[in-house]
Amino acid sequence: MKRVIITGADGFVGSYTVQCFLDNGMEVLALDIIEEPRRLKPRAGLSYKCIDVSNPKQLLDAVESDYYDTFVHFAWAGSAGSQRTDYNLQMQNALNTVECMKTAKQLGCSRFVCAGSIMEREVEAAVHEQESRPGMGYIYGMGKLIAHCLCKSVASNIGIDLLWPMITNAYGVGELSPRFVNTTLRKIINNEPLQFTAGTQNYDFVYVTDVAKAFFAVAKDGIPFKEYIIGSGNARPLKEFILEMQRALAPDATPLFGDVPFTGTNMPLSAFDTTDIKTDCSFEPEVGFAEGTRLTMEWLKTL
Repeated sequence: MKRVIITGADGFVGSYTVQCFLDNGMEVLALDIIEEPRRLKPRAGLSYKCIDVSNPKQLLDAVESDYYDTFVHFAWAGSAGSQRTDYNLQMQNALNTVECMKTAKQLGCSRFVCAGSIMEREVEAAVHEQESRPGMGYIYGMGKLIAHCLCKSVASNIGIDLLWPMITNAYGVGELSPRFVNTTLRKIINNEPLQFTAGTQNYDFVYVTDVAKAFFAVAKDGIPFKEYIIGSGNARPLKEFILEMQRALAPDATPLFGDVPFTGTNMPLSAFDTTDIKTDCSFEPEVGFAEGTRLTMEWLKTL
């Protein structure tokens, strides 16, 4: 692996991944839909193109063939907020992912690494449970699962190595979405009540720099047609994460558990198992949850 294309490169996780690949001596072509990147800064080995990856012809016309060896795909519309429930959008994301992989093959890439989600496993558990009534919030994960299923068959057919890292819950400096860690940290900053579910559902979180390192490790050493869980390696009930965050960042606050109903699916700890990424790719996370949330809160205070 020497030359890499990364889509969604100016996004939260994408931008950290670009920096990680550059730090490891790779040449990176960063692709995103905005004219000028907001997160990425000029540096040696990095080139940037404004490209809508939903248009395969535009991608083929703009990128030199038989030059890049690896394609890393983050571009995904509606990954946070209300658009997660837009089934038309999420289905289109899945189709766009397959077309990106086919284009990667046409460009001469031998490996296609796509950002999957732990929510794929939540979806499977929720949908196949008898008499279940999954909420609209599962539609984002359904899109990821559909993309995964389609890509696996198509990759086998066209002859490209597919690798599927599945992120548990990424967080860190630079994230602006209303996801759990960000929302909780903002409540701490604003001295708002810390109200949660009972917190008995199993969870995992991983700091964004570790996510980026995991993607590099999988792209470099991952075994084709395997999925890899990207997590801390210490999944546990959500309540334990909340208490760790509260003790480190708001020791005088009192978390209130059970005030918010839980309507999701509680997955077994085995669903968060990171053995494969450790064994195959020699990946070990470096940033603990208390430290990661502290760094994130310090950054949020500057906004």
